[in-house]
Amino acid sequence: MTVPTAAPIVQFAPINLTKPILIIGTLVALITLGGLAGIVSGTVEMVERGAGGVSPALPIFGLPCLLVIDILLIRQLSKLIGAALSPNVVQTAQQLGPMQNDPRHLPPTPAARLEGTPSVTENTTRFLEETYRPPLEPQRRK
Repeated sequence: MTVPTAAPIVQFAPINLTKPILIIGTLVALITLGGLAGIVSGTVEMVERGAGGVSPALPIFGLPCLLVIDILLIRQLSKLIGAALSPNVVQTAQQLGPMQNDPRHLPPTPAARLEGTPSVTENTTRFLEETYRPPLEPQRRK
């Protein structure tokens, strides 16, 4: 009879999120200031050279695009800051205890949830049988 061995203890190294936070923060500042300067200077150039009705299109479409990009980057930045500030809790083997190798406490395998998928035509053909009429043959002209 073999004695089951305990699984190796896996400890994760803490991830330093300072560099990604600084990179995304700098990127937000550069995109905001550079985009705003580009939109304003482009609009001024178009007005001075007489672009006509096209002139308002640059700020009307450019500013909302710049706003959406900034919102998405700031949202990602807030997630990174939240992850950097959250406490890192790593469970050791002593904290896990006997539940570690007990199959009753393991998550179910993906194969346990598999079910047969019904056919697409199974439901539609029965529904359409009442309204189906075979095509009429064209009559020949004399």
